[in-house]
Amino acid sequence: MQTFFFDTYALYELIIGSENYKLYQKGAGILFTRFQLMELHYAFMRTIGQAKADEIYDALVPFVIGISDHTIKKANALKYFYRKRKLSYIDCIGYVLARKNGFPFLTGDEQFRDLEGVEFVK
Repeated sequence: MQTFFFDTYALYELIIGSENYKLYQKGAGILFTRFQLMELHYAFMRTIGQAKADEIYDALVPFVIGISDHTIKKANALKYFYRKRKLSYIDCIGYVLARKNGFPFLTGDEQFRDLEGVEFVK
């Protein structure tokens, strides 16, 4: 089983059953931070309501990994290096964690499409 670091877009698409993310529904390990989970929770609050968003949040907490100060500094360096791309802080943290742990960064964000270690699915 291959493990992927899911950005918020990838998590959302997986949960709503997007055809392009069916491949990742079974047989793929899932990791992300509380920041991705926070963004996902908000997105689902807007679309399906707080109660259901809370259920999804609670079900996904076991897949959360922590963030070190070193990771934050590396994410800021990445954001600065690619400042013209206007990457989000949360996505930079996810990308750095994925690279640090040797996992592909699964995303549909065009800003990351050409970076090493990215599995781009739109």
